[in-house]
Amino acid sequence: MGIDLAKMRAKKAALNSRGGGSEDNHFWRPDEGTHQLRLVCPNGGDPFFEAYYHYGMGAEGKTTVLSPRTTGSPDPIAEWGTTLWNEGTDASKEAAKRFWPKMRVFAPVIVRGEEEKGVRWWGFSRTTYQALLDVVLDPEYGDITNAETGTDLRIDYGKKQGQSFPTTDVRPMRRTSKLAETDELINSLLEGVVPAADVFEVTSYEECERLLNATLGDATTADTSDGTTRYNNSDANKSTEKAKSTGPTLTGVSDIDSAFDELLA
Repeated sequence: MGIDLAKMRAKKAALNSRGGGSEDNHFWRPDEGTHQLRLVCPNGGDPFFEAYYHYGMGAEGKTTVLSPRTTGSPDPIAEWGTTLWNEGTDASKEAAKRFWPKMRVFAPVIVRGEEEKGVRWWGFSRTTYQALLDVVLDPEYGDITNAETGTDLRIDYGKKQGQSFPTTDVRPMRRTSKLAETDELINSLLEGVVPAADVFEVTSYEECERLLNATLGDATTADTSDGTTRYNNSDANKSTEKAKSTGPTLTGVSDIDSAFDELLA
């Protein structure tokens, strides 16, 4: 009896989905062009993971961290942003935006033509997230993640004429299809989905405090005399000017996408 190639492909896909020793295996970044992929829904019924990132932190303004707000925990960097906002001036409100985390959404996918690499997490912007939700909630398509009767997605990624940054267009395919060619391979792929909690490491409150202090330099200091942390703000103008001068404010979708692409690269 010869070797069962379908079983071998299932084993390889499961191994790659579990990481194979490299964090790079957990993520997929589209090259410019057209891609066909399948959205995979892990246990719990929600294929989307909303992550919140701080960009441009630290003394040199080059550090990106995953905000504790991703898991609903307090975030001293975001708290400092709120403090600046509450100062009430136009300058302080503008400076505050730099310290609020920006959302990046991830979903587990199978990339067609690369099934042997297993399920990987694809990160995208709020705009792409909205487009995906529109497809998911469209009753015409039903459950696009269904392993037997779901629908693949066509992703067109790249710069359009006159644009400085790439965009992502999402369209469902016309025909339904199986997730994989055999039930065994389907099960291996689904069982190999690495949970978001194992892929995304949230930065601790203490590390965020350290980064905030490094970002602000001497403009503010942490007061922990009562067991909690408060940032002294005796000179509001000084703190606001320091906050404004510690790097670019990433508010546009394209800027955030570019910063995240650099992080993964």
